Amino acid sequence: MEKYVIRGGRPLKGTVQVSGAKNAALGIIAASIMTDDPVLIENMPNVNDIGVMLDAIVSMGGSVEKKDAHTYLICGNGVSTEDAEGTDILRRIRAGYYFIGAMLGKNGYACVPLPGGCNIGSRPIDQHIKGFTALGADVRVENGVVTAKVGDTPLHGAHIYFDVVSVGATINVMMAASMADGQTILENVAKEPHIVDAANFLNSMGANIRGAGTDTIRIRGVKKFHKSSYAIIPDQIEAGTFMCMAAMTRGDVIVNNVIPKHLESITAKLREMGNVVFEYDEAVEVIGEAVQRRTDVKTLPYPGFPTDMQPQITTALCLAKGTSIVTESIFESRFKYVDELRLMGANITINGNVAIISGIDRLSGAYMTAPDLRAGAALVMAALAANGQSTVENISYILRGYENFDEKLRGIGGDIVCIDS
Repeated sequence: MEKYVIRGGRPLKGTVQVSGAKNAALGIIAASIMTDDPVLIENMPNVNDIGVMLDAIVSMGGSVEKKDAHTYLICGNGVSTEDAEGTDILRRIRAGYYFIGAMLGKNGYACVPLPGGCNIGSRPIDQHIKGFTALGADVRVENGVVTAKVGDTPLHGAHIYFDVVSVGATINVMMAASMADGQTILENVAKEPHIVDAANFLNSMGANIRGAGTDTIRIRGVKKFHKSSYAIIPDQIEAGTFMCMAAMTRGDVIVNNVIPKHLESITAKLREMGNVVFEYDEAVEVIGEAVQRRTDVKTLPYPGFPTDMQPQITTALCLAKGTSIVTESIFESRFKYVDELRLMGANITINGNVAIISGIDRLSGAYMTAPDLRAGAALVMAALAANGQSTVENISYILRGYENFDEKLRGIGGDIVCIDS
């Protein structure tokens, strides 16, 4: 196993390049098999979760050709999910469930293992099942496998109101509905940037989807998709992570290849803390002030503050003056990393889904273990800001979602090395 060894206490300074959005890429990769024609996808992040999705396509009978580190040609001709054991690779990541919507829309049948991923709380697929059922599919969950199929009649349009806002269900049902007969209306949908990106990609293959990014999505089903070439949007969570790192280390970092509008909730909180944030056309610059103030944060669906940035902002607030309150309203088990921060001297109290952070002057180096993807990145951030040496183990979580993480950090002055433990 690999681990990071980090010497902290120096401000991060320089320019860092953000990769393609992992969360957008996962849905788009699944959607790419909905046509038998080749699909070229650019700006693909080179992270472990993406590799799992691409391997899954090959294991299901499709083909994947790597053009370069960030460009792939995918062909879904011959893909089948009939053998659930053959798709067992999908148990390793949460996004494997996207193949249900993709295959149900394309072939009227899907058989996919229940998803895995980070253990950050309950993430049921009941809204996915509700949507597929409304479209006319028979969905069963047995022995850890989801089977969805249509009967004598094909999928048909429906008016679906989601009980809760769900990114996964929105993308999954949108994919299936895009090849169903008639019109589908999805209400109370998620509005995250990767919802819009998935819809734009589907439209590039011939889908007829309108309203992505709003509360209501309207879909007119089509019979067949065609080849496409598409570039994935920048990763707002990777960008937000580097923004928080610049603030916490009292540095000055330009984060390149971003869409500033996607980062508005993060920018607002960093400014409330007293930091300086400049927005450019495709970049943001964060200057961390020496003395930073407390603030309160509550995670909410987009355009609210993202749950995937909660560990990073909580960690940054450890060195802010005063008492801050962070409320996690999306997942119930997302404060597991707090015990690791306490090893560094952080003063954090957890009360249910609320973290109460009393700011201190400095953190000290410690030996820590990453409990999940985003928390792992937050622990690295804390180590970069702390006095002395720290070690972060279990970095396989971090490698699932951050491309060349240690290399990018060294490029902006971070003293971090990856070694085999």
